Amino acid sequence: MAWFKRTKKGINTPTEEKKDVPKGLWYKSPTGKVVDAEELEKNFYVSPEDGYHVRVGSHEYFSILFDDNKFDELDANLTSKDPMGFVDTKKYSDRLEAAQKNTGLKDAVRTAVGKSNGADLVIACMDFRFIGGSMGSVVGEKIARAADHALKNKIPFLLISKSGGARMMEAALSLMQLAKTSAKLAQLADAGIPYISLCTDPTTGGTTASFAMLGDINISEPGALIGFAGPRVVKDTTGKDLPEGFQSAEFVLEHGFLDFISHRKDMKHKVNLYLDLVLNRALRGKTA
Repeated sequence: MAWFKRTKKGINTPTEEKKDVPKGLWYKSPTGKVVDAEELEKNFYVSPEDGYHVRVGSHEYFSILFDDNKFDELDANLTSKDPMGFVDTKKYSDRLEAAQKNTGLKDAVRTAVGKSNGADLVIACMDFRFIGGSMGSVVGEKIARAADHALKNKIPFLLISKSGGARMMEAALSLMQLAKTSAKLAQLADAGIPYISLCTDPTTGGTTASFAMLGDINISEPGALIGFAGPRVVKDTTGKDLPEGFQSAEFVLEHGFLDFISHRKDMKHKVNLYLDLVLNRALRGKTA
C-alpha cells in the first residue's frame, strides 16, 4: 500500500494565491549565464562568468564614475520639440511623451559635473532606452553645453556614446548636430582640455561619424558594437563576406580606431590615470 494518498486531483491553488518570482531578480546573459541581480550590480553590471557587459545607462555610469555617486546635473530639464511635425506609425510628439514616461528621462543624453578620483570631471552619457539613444537637437545641444562648461571651467570632458545614430524624426536638424558637437570639441582641443570618448554597445551611425571618434583617446568596453552602417548594409554594399568579429570593439582596436579596451570595473581608474598623465597631475591610487 502506498505511504501517501492523493486527496485531490491535480493542483487547485486559486489564481490569487499563486506566487510568481518577482521580475528583475535574475539576469541571463546572451551566452546563457544566469546571475543574481544584486551580484550583477556589485560587479559593475558585468556577468562574472563570461565577462558580458550588460547594456546600462547614465544612472549606472554616473554611479560608477563619480565619487560616491555625487554630481550636479547640467541642463536637466532640456526637452525635445517636434519642429517637423513628423508622423510615421505615430506622431513624434507621442513617441517623445512615451519615452519620457517609460524611462524617466527627458531625452537620450544626461550631462553632469562632479568629482572622479577627487578631481573635477564633466560627463555626458547617452541612454539607449530613450528612442534608441538617437541623436536629436537636444542631444547635440546638451553635449555642446557640457563642452562649454568644461571649456569655461577648464575641466576634462568624458562622453559615453550608446546610440543607434541620428534621430530620423528630426531630419536635417539631427544631422546638424554632427557639425555642432564636432565644432565644440575642436574648441576644447584648442584650449588644451582633454576629451575622452568612451564607446559602449552600440555606438553607430552619426554618433560614430562625429563625437564618438574625435576623442584625444577613444576607448571602449569589451564586445561593444562600433560602426557606421550596420553589418548587413556593409555586406550588401560591398558584395563581400565580412570578417569574423566585424565591428566589434576588438576588431576596431585591431584596425587602429581605438586606443584601448577596458573592463568596466577598471574604467574609472584608467580614465583618471590618463588624465593625470596628460595634465601632469600627481598620480592617484586605484579606486573602484
